[in-house]
Amino acid sequence: MEKVPMKLLTAVTLMLGPMMMVAGQLPKNEDRMCVYQTLSQEDALFCKGNLNVIYPEIGDIGCMYVPECNDFRQKIGIWGKPSIKYSQADENKKYVLMMVDPDAPSRNYPKNRYWRHWLIVDISGDGLKTGNIRGHELTGYQPPGPPPQTGFHRYQFILFEQPGKGKQITLNAKERAKRGSWSISDFIKHFHLGSPVAANQFLTQNYLDF
Repeated sequence: MEKVPMKLLTAVTLMLGPMMMVAGQLPKNEDRMCVYQTLSQEDALFCKGNLNVIYPEIGDIGCMYVPECNDFRQKIGIWGKPSIKYSQADENKKYVLMMVDPDAPSRNYPKNRYWRHWLIVDISGDGLKTGNIRGHELTGYQPPGPPPQTGFHRYQFILFEQPGKGKQITLNAKERAKRGSWSISDFIKHFHLGSPVAANQFLTQNYLDF
């Protein structure tokens, strides 16, 4: 078997950069590999605290682009809520989780920032440790659905420790009326949530866009 020159191997490694080739669960008629691409250095800065976002088939998609293969970009818009796991959770504390899209309707023109996809309060710490979260949904889960021709959207998951005392966390009538143009900063300030203990995000675009 002919040896591959070292210079060629080095060039291929540099070209791949942050790309990872993973076999995954491929259909029988599929002979190409799934490409799991990590986020750019700038977008990766958002990810902190080892918060796992786990969808069927894909697995933990935190800090990555949703792969094009296996119709994942279409399926993620159909699947139900992901499993959220935070192994550092305190079993004696409650938590608040929000999932938002800051790029509605597009990253270049985010006039509806932030779009609220999911909001849960009173999450038990023991559930977070196992990935089986239990709490009170203020906004039911809405899967990612980036409109066609709007590029990649960031889907962000932000976790807070819930204050032990204080106001009951809820949405006002205006917030309940619509998901878009939600002021995260006002919500955090009003309920004294402080800084997040963990955060993660993934990026995807409309499955018909190429």
